[in-house]
Amino acid sequence: MEKTEEEVEMKELVGLVRILVKRGIDLARRDALSSDPFVVITMGPQKLKSFTVKNNCNPEWNEELTLAIEDPNEPVKLMVYDKDTFTADDKMGDAQIDMKPFLDVHKLGLKELPHGKELKRIVPTRDNCLSEDSIIVSDNGKIVQDMILLLKNVECGKVEIQLEWLKNPGGSGL
Repeated sequence: MEKTEEEVEMKELVGLVRILVKRGIDLARRDALSSDPFVVITMGPQKLKSFTVKNNCNPEWNEELTLAIEDPNEPVKLMVYDKDTFTADDKMGDAQIDMKPFLDVHKLGLKELPHGKELKRIVPTRDNCLSEDSIIVSDNGKIVQDMILLLKNVECGKVEIQLEWLKNPGGSGL
């Protein structure tokens, strides 16, 4: 049976990843005394944006954003901006989220793990944006990864996030 043009263009959904954007740490100052930071996460055509925290270089977002994973090899990019009213928003750094270790753990299909069980440890390298070790653990039946990303293309700043795989009953899975 031949696929329609629409079916050929649609990629199959592998799953969903919830990204908890926790906080910014020592972000760059882009206004006179502070910054009004917000986070943008992109993967292919998807673009997710956090809310803006006014006048704060150490913002607490604690905002959940959900990405649909169609191609596990596609990079996930995180950018931080300073919200400006009358001019273009200022860049405050960027980082790439290495999803591969996280997705590889899910491919193992681990079930019924004890709470807090360390599944994998990822150390900072020149090839990732980690500022310190990142650990993938079992958390009350879920598998999560906490990471602190060192922002690039900026004088200072880090962003703390957490990844969580969401079950996708309609997808093929990993």
